[in-house]
Amino acid sequence: MSAENLYNQEAIDKLKKIVDETDIGMLGTYPKGSEYIHAVPMSRQEVDQEGNIWFLFSSESETYQHLQNTAKVSLLFSDVRNYSFLSINGTAEISQDTTQIEKYWNKMVEGWFDRGKEDPRIRVLKVVPNEAHYWDTKSNKLVTFFKVAARAVTGKNIETGEQGDLNL
Repeated sequence: MSAENLYNQEAIDKLKKIVDETDIGMLGTYPKGSEYIHAVPMSRQEVDQEGNIWFLFSSESETYQHLQNTAKVSLLFSDVRNYSFLSINGTAEISQDTTQIEKYWNKMVEGWFDRGKEDPRIRVLKVVPNEAHYWDTKSNKLVTFFKVAARAVTGKNIETGEQGDLNL
């Protein structure tokens, strides 16, 4: 796998592509007094033009409680169909912005909030990436398997994809 660090708009485009193709990632928060990360699956609402990732979540969640202690978060996205992976460390910003709630409201979110868009528990989570790293084979799992097998049998350097830092 070759190394290719990406910068600025190219980095944002790669981040957006992987997140949009994956949709659900694992959001890790840091509980006070624990040595371990607490991770939950979260469906992203949007990756904006700056590379920020937006979610809707509840003020009654453990995630919300952990974010009261530290704004530090980690996000992991895995698209096993395309063998694309993304690791993000960033900072969380929480609001109750009604414009954002309206923008991101959908049937899936409705299932979590029985009082609708006006539910006082709804929070908007914006993750601002501070650092990110990706792995992308640019092909599906089967093609990647055959490339790796051919590389092992022939000893030739067959390109299996790329990985690198995303410098937003």
